[in-house]
Amino acid sequence: MGNLIKVLTRDIDHNAAHFFLDFENAQPTESEKEIYNQAIQHPADEKLQEKAWGAVVPLVGKLKKFYEFSQRLEAALRGLLGALTSTPYSPTQHLEREQALAKQFAEILHFTLRFDELKMTNPAIQNDFSYYRRTLSRMRINNVPAEGENEVNNELANRMSLFYAEATPMLKTLSDATTKFVSENKNLPIENTTDCLSTMASVCRVMLETPEYRSRFTNEETVSFCLRVMVGVIILYDHVHPVGAFAKTSKIDMKGCIKVLKDQPPNSVEGLLNALRYTTKHLNDETTSKQIRSMLQ
Repeated sequence: MGNLIKVLTRDIDHNAAHFFLDFENAQPTESEKEIYNQAIQHPADEKLQEKAWGAVVPLVGKLKKFYEFSQRLEAALRGLLGALTSTPYSPTQHLEREQALAKQFAEILHFTLRFDELKMTNPAIQNDFSYYRRTLSRMRINNVPAEGENEVNNELANRMSLFYAEATPMLKTLSDATTKFVSENKNLPIENTTDCLSTMASVCRVMLETPEYRSRFTNEETVSFCLRVMVGVIILYDHVHPVGAFAKTSKIDMKGCIKVLKDQPPNSVEGLLNALRYTTKHLNDETTSKQIRSMLQ
């Protein structure tokens, strides 16, 4: 477990900024856009096709790195859940005693929400990858050597395509991983997992809405960090709890959490509100109060 945390810490601390930079720049420049458009409009022009192919292959390499990183995050998340929900301690005791592990769990959620926010604002990503796959298929038919084919083969391309087809691919990966963790650990009460998630949501909410705690933040980015973590654990809770996060019996104060989000500058939280609207599982259930639905409209 210690080695897992070290690997995760190293990757997030030293590579996350690189990932974010690559991710934001994973779109063609104006000159490249022109080449892409011309290549699509003039498929018979070999020179344009070669230029487009040369431009899109490095972008696909970056998409591959993100996809592979998602698999590593999935494994790390399940390891952290195992540590934070094990007996004999309660989830609250775990979070109090093992704050370093809780912080790493939070780091994963922060990265996940940030990644998905950027992905949703970069629709060209899927267009580029679709162009890559079409071109690769055509090159195979014509027996043309395909530079980059060894980097992303057909099987991997299929999995990447499914991954990027999701509106929030990283969050979908973590939601599935949390659900799988619960189903594979039937000897572990589900409350251990849901209580861990609800406690983290409550901690984030209280820190954000309490001036005394919020004044302790030494970095403005900590506010965004807490907001993303709060939304992330709510979504995971909603996916694994039988009745979800929005029911009256939920241990998460959804009204309080939504209010905290809405108290922030609108432009800074619209992506997080959309995540609650569109990536949760139980928002539209009959057990969700009209007030909560109204707050998220």
